[in-house]
Amino acid sequence: MFQIGDKVLYPMHGAGTIEAIEEKEILGERRRYYVISIPISNMNVMIPIGSVETAGVRPVADSKTMKSIIFDFHNEEPTCGLPWKERYKQNMEKLKTGGTLDGAEVVRDLLHLQKEKPLNSSEKQMLNDASKILISELSIIKDISETQAADLLVI
Repeated sequence: MFQIGDKVLYPMHGAGTIEAIEEKEILGERRRYYVISIPISNMNVMIPIGSVETAGVRPVADSKTMKSIIFDFHNEEPTCGLPWKERYKQNMEKLKTGGTLDGAEVVRDLLHLQKEKPLNSSEKQMLNDASKILISELSIIKDISETQAADLLVI
């Protein structure tokens, strides 16, 4: 169970802070919710406490793990050998896991691919979304601005 002030990542949305734990009645059912503030999207989301695991909400990575991921981001070779439809499906599955390493791999691979040839509109959107999520987690872990976090991802 998370506490107010915990830093968490909500897959497909980004990293944020649990601002409150509230009880609400919706459709006649009383439930407790985490209220998560996600700065990169400038939004607050409410997730039922009982649904956190299925939603994939997790604590943000620790700084040691993030340092390793950023090192790999800049030093590992991209894995982009698939046709775009298969690559898109594989990348979407990685993003849905909410794992920092999976998200970083998607961003790295798409950035490298973009240098070789223009991305189609679906992959451009995926790169944008995956970058925002990674940047949001980086900025929260390192306590830096989103711009500074984005600078760490320049290839």
